[in-house]
Amino acid sequence: MPIEIDVPGFGSLKISHLVCDYNGTLACDGRLLQGVGEVLEKLSRFLTIHVVTADTFGRASKELEGLPLRLTILGNRHEREAKARLVSSLEGGVVAIGNGANDLSMMEAADLAIAVIECEGLYAPLLSKCHIVVRRALDALGLLLEPARIKATLRF
Repeated sequence: MPIEIDVPGFGSLKISHLVCDYNGTLACDGRLLQGVGEVLEKLSRFLTIHVVTADTFGRASKELEGLPLRLTILGNRHEREAKARLVSSLEGGVVAIGNGANDLSMMEAADLAIAVIECEGLYAPLLSKCHIVVRRALDALGLLLEPARIKATLRF
């Protein structure tokens, strides 16, 4: 069952997919951030979860092993376009979570775009493509567990 949120002034969101960047978003230096795996498990009851990454540190497969998600490891070229194609190909609403330059087009293609700062920081131009900016991955994922937070932030 998708996550449904009616946001006054913003519109209705029906989210079926979560698409996340890995490094700098769910992980720092290639290692999955503490607590993220548990929250992804909870969200998998409502959403199809996709993690898409260039896997800079080569650890994504091992770190995400056993979690209920679809991992896509990209080559080191045209990452921005590949992430956007993935988001655009999904049927149903999509929330995207990312932090880097290669997440820009993915955020534009998503129904709801959430940027996280985490240990790598945030690519400044991404700010203009996001609906919400949070400090940590757990904050971003927490918005999906408690959708009234999204409503409180986006309503106007």
